[in-house]
Amino acid sequence: MAGHSKWANIKRRKASVDAKRGQIFTKISREIVVAARQGGGDPDANPRLKAAIQRAKEANIPNENIQRAIKKATGELDGGSNYEEYIYEGYGPNGVAVLVRTLSDNRNRTTPEIRHIFSKHGGNLGEAGCVAWIFEAKGLIIVDKSKTELTEDDLILMALDAGADDLTAAEDSYEIITTPDLFHQVKEKLESEGVPVAAAELTMIPKNTVEVGEEDRAKVERLVEALENHDDVQEVYTNVSLRSDIEIITSRSQIKNEV
Repeated sequence: MAGHSKWANIKRRKASVDAKRGQIFTKISREIVVAARQGGGDPDANPRLKAAIQRAKEANIPNENIQRAIKKATGELDGGSNYEEYIYEGYGPNGVAVLVRTLSDNRNRTTPEIRHIFSKHGGNLGEAGCVAWIFEAKGLIIVDKSKTELTEDDLILMALDAGADDLTAAEDSYEIITTPDLFHQVKEKLESEGVPVAAAELTMIPKNTVEVGEEDRAKVERLVEALENHDDVQEVYTNVSLRSDIEIITSRSQIKNEV
């Protein structure tokens, strides 16, 4: 979920991996298959595949499983379902925007199940385009404050020099935003400079966020968790702001104006 510390949310997802390892393996394998089918089996020429492979390695998926999924997608191996990407848009409690990315081999099954989850948790599934305009595709790179001795100013200049767009500071992390096409370039440049990258992913970030109270926050979290637990759901994004203590440090345009 977007809005509060994204690193806190990523850590929450990582903590659930062991309990749902089989489901996680399945979801990431689907992502690899679809990414390779759409953009080819070479991760250096396919940013989406490269990101999916990185996620697979972080989840300790064996390399032979990764290569098998790629070969199935590119036709080198037979078998496997024909998964397609479907985006669902809707509203959660208190009108919070919710964007759901799925990979499914049966849309006629997935759609009513997603609609049921929305309805059960106080939301409703909307029409295509109703909330997609709120979100932008971005690269997100997390640096854990406790793992680096870099000052904010040092990291700002390093990130912008590598091609990043923005850097925000949360209580326990720095969150670096990039365009999708420069995501891997920025990540690799930072790592080569010794920056301890705690997490990195291609994601959707809301242009604006809304604040909700404790009761609605709990409802939104239950909706998101229920959606994430669905086998066909890959990612869930919202525009809810759960905390207001994220400070915007700088951006590429601001640096240019100040120099």
